[in-house]
Amino acid sequence: MPPDREIILEFQTIGRIVKVTAIDTETLVEVTIQGPATATEAELRRIAISKLNYVLGRRGKPAAGRDPNLV
Repeated sequence: MPPDREIILEFQTIGRIVKVTAIDTETLVEVTIQGPATATEAELRRIAISKLNYVLGRRGKPAAGRDPNLV
């Protein structure tokens, strides 16, 4: 991911699920996913960013990239 490209991630726990919202700051495209509260933050981040890149690709925009915090 280019250094000037930023993704905002928001985690909201609702009972036994976690809602994750990912926003690409350059294009303002927003996606949400839901996962079990037992899932790790890294798993949920990876899935949310993957979905964001998928949606950006469908809209003909460049991918936001990978999460630098994940190996």
